[in-house]
Amino acid sequence: MYTENRKFMHCPSFKNLMVESDQSKGIEPPPLTNPITGEVIHLPSFEGALTTPDYMKILDTRRSLREYSDAPMTQAQLAFMLWSTQGVQGKRGVSTFRTVPSGGARHPFETYIAVQNVEGLEPGLYRYLPMENMEVKKTAIERLGSIENYKEKITEMLAGQAWAAKAPVILFYTCVPYRAEWRYVDAAHRVVLIDLGHLGQNAMLSAVALGLGTCCMAAYDQGLCDELLGIDGLNEYTVYAISVGASA
Repeated sequence: MYTENRKFMHCPSFKNLMVESDQSKGIEPPPLTNPITGEVIHLPSFEGALTTPDYMKILDTRRSLREYSDAPMTQAQLAFMLWSTQGVQGKRGVSTFRTVPSGGARHPFETYIAVQNVEGLEPGLYRYLPMENMEVKKTAIERLGSIENYKEKITEMLAGQAWAAKAPVILFYTCVPYRAEWRYVDAAHRVVLIDLGHLGQNAMLSAVALGLGTCCMAAYDQGLCDELLGIDGLNEYTVYAISVGASA
């Protein structure tokens, strides 16, 4: 088992894979983001929301946070968390340039937001819309619906981690693998793992800069998460969960 897992992380011959990719065959790339199906909500500017501008202090302060206060997050804080982990800074051809690096600028992730306590937002499930208003750096989210029995449901989804359900926000990141497979074929999944690390680090440091904390979780129930987010578990599936909020 260990040998196979180690092989998965080895770097294959990209030269051969690139020749046989769907990109090399002239097949159109997949959409850069999933389509919008719900109500679109524009969050306010996040300028002025940062409380810790000194980078060294941010690095020294970052710790995983598992005890959250009842203080709500502001919409501006949420907007910055979303922009700093998947925000689009520009577009060229079939690629987007974002606040996190991604192999081949493919950015195979979607961001879903379980909201429990954000000022002015109805609790429920939302999705970040990174392509909306990218030129003016406004943040848009799409409301997907409510979450019945929120704390119980979130605790079950996160493998019994009841402390996480007390956070005002849980960010769920999913992978749409074909966005990366279109270019990198069998090598895509190794690259996606690296991309996910970039995303998580941005989330943790951004939270500290906002005076908040996070805990990044790899322990979750795959089926329950995919079901709540409304995804099929094959062409799109949950890969990460990050709780965000103020310390108790």
